[in-house]
Amino acid sequence: MRILSVVGARPQFVKLAPVSRALSGVAEHLVVHTGQHYDELMSDVFFADLGIPEPNVNLAVGSGSHGAQTGAMISALESVLQAHQPDWVLVYGDTNSTLAAAIAAVKLGLPLAHLEAGLRSFNRAMPEEHNRVLTDHAADLCLAPTELAIRHLSREGLAARSVLVGDVMTDVLYIVRDRVLAEPPPLPWNDSDSVVATIHRAENTDDPAQLAAVIDAIAGVDRPVRLLAHPRLRAAAHRAGVVLEREGITLHDPLPYPQLIAAVMRSVGVVTDSGGLQKEAFLLRRLCTTVRAETEWVETVESGWNTLVGSRLRDLPAEVSRAMPPEPVDNPYGDGHAAERVAAALRDAQSRR
Repeated sequence: MRILSVVGARPQFVKLAPVSRALSGVAEHLVVHTGQHYDELMSDVFFADLGIPEPNVNLAVGSGSHGAQTGAMISALESVLQAHQPDWVLVYGDTNSTLAAAIAAVKLGLPLAHLEAGLRSFNRAMPEEHNRVLTDHAADLCLAPTELAIRHLSREGLAARSVLVGDVMTDVLYIVRDRVLAEPPPLPWNDSDSVVATIHRAENTDDPAQLAAVIDAIAGVDRPVRLLAHPRLRAAAHRAGVVLEREGITLHDPLPYPQLIAAVMRSVGVVTDSGGLQKEAFLLRRLCTTVRAETEWVETVESGWNTLVGSRLRDLPAEVSRAMPPEPVDNPYGDGHAAERVAAALRDAQSRR
């Protein structure tokens, strides 16, 4: 069995790590990097720390408008897929790379599997929502992370091709958490009473007034904030004339994944608009305050470990200081063996073809 994984952004490479290990000895596994995002943190150390395979092919598509970028990736992927003729094209998450690979695979009649299928924000203004819905409906196999995702897929008529596997990011987190506990990596700060913050979504950065309101709200938090500022956030703030570093907020560069997990573990909470970090905070039992009006990871909100402030930015400081909720009864994201179930689901589906 030959499986070709298509990835294009740093979080997808993190998800790739446990899947690649699970497929070792089960299938021939090829990795194609679309080059959707250039990330200076994706160094040799990044790949070595998480056991991520180097891509077999790098398309180096680069940035651009949604249409231009997606179109360029479809065109470049077509020849790669034709050359390798995989038994499965495996796509991850909800980026333009995900949708481009889905379209290229379907047009060539190649079986398509979607990892993280069934997630829904129900916000049609988000490009990611369109990417994930379209990919699910194109896929021959929907690999869902949660029971709620399975219910979403069932309501959309996709139950027959859906399998609950669990969340592969939970696999990664548990592995990295245990390493961090055994050998804590160095961090740019030493305190243990600070809040870790990340802001990157277009809805919070592209509008100068919204970005200013978000940073003002974060500055109102009553404890030190460590803002991990991606170059995109810094550039947006510069254009808008928004000062990011001010009393209570210290700027830091984005951290490699093990250091990010260590930072969250050392913190008293998280402020973010990242989907992944919401879930990681929940799994690490740190309070999360999310600067969005909705989330795909609704279980984190239902448990009380995450709250959505959305347009309620004035409430953000109080939410950060809210009381700890009860310990969850179970983990909706699986037991850390999702990647093994992904490999089994692909093998089983292949045997039925």
